[in-house]
Parts: sequence; structure tokens; C-alpha cells
Amino acid sequence: MPMNTTSRTVTHCVIVEEDVQFTLIELSRVCRTEVDQLVELVMEGVLTPSGADPERWRFGGATLKRARVALRLTRDLELSAASTALVLDLLDEIDALRSRLRRLGGD
Repeated sequence: MPMNTTSRTVTHCVIVEEDVQFTLIELSRVCRTEVDQLVELVMEGVLTPSGADPERWRFGGATLKRARVALRLTRDLELSAASTALVLDLLDEIDALRSRLRRLGGD
């Protein structure tokens, strides 16, 4: 008789609240990327830290999701930081238009 087997995948996640602040080093660790890559994204306007210079930069919790999306786009589509900025701007515009459409009662 064949044995019935069940496969399970366990995913661990951490909820990061918006009031959490990351330093540049912390954000690079959490995103598993080099600091230089995050600096490029800041220079292109993809990420907007508070603080005058990289040693004082602080990133809010919402930045974590945006950084991960940007890094995934950069890696998967082999985009430059400037191209990633453009793609994210277009995705933001699509989200804004969808929200506006929902508010107006359309699907």
C-alpha cells in the first residue's frame, strides 16, 4: 500500500511597523544586500531616508517593503537604479489610479 505523504511549507515572517527606524547598515542586513546598492537607490530617489548623510540616515518601516521590491526588480530584471526608480514610479501611479477608480465605484 502506498503511503500518503503530506508536504508542508512553513513561512516565518515579521511584521514591521511604520514607526520602526532602520539605519543604513540595518536595512542592508535585513534586505541581504550591499550598502552601496541601497545608497544607489537613495541617490535615484527610490528610497528617502531622513538624516543628512549615510551615517545618519534613518529609514522608516514602510521603506523595508519598497527596498525589497526595488532590489528584486533590480536583480530579476537586471535593471539599473535609474530604471528601477522609473518602474517603481509607474507602479505607484498604477496603484494610485486603481485606488481612485475604487473610490469612484468602479472595479
